[in-house]
Amino acid sequence: MLLNPMMLGFYLLVLGSFIGFELITKVPPTLHTPLMSGSNAISGISIVGALLAMVLPPGSDLAKWLALSAVMLATINVVGGFMVTDRMLQMFNRKGK
Repeated sequence: MLLNPMMLGFYLLVLGSFIGFELITKVPPTLHTPLMSGSNAISGISIVGALLAMVLPPGSDLAKWLALSAVMLATINVVGGFMVTDRMLQMFNRKGK
């Protein structure tokens, strides 16, 4: 029996959520900054993919609107991630400088 693409996508989402939760909870606090910058890089790749989905000719209007919302949400994620990463890095700066 073959899975339809929607169910396969759902299974991958659930499996990825469980694996991601387990991995993130086991990361020590000293590695949170590198983890954030890696997450920002992945969101940047999502922005590129959503931009490509938005400008490629074959597609419905719904696909274009979903791609636009993906670009907006991933951009918010990247900007917020860089702001949090910057605040985390500022904790390591000396107070005298």
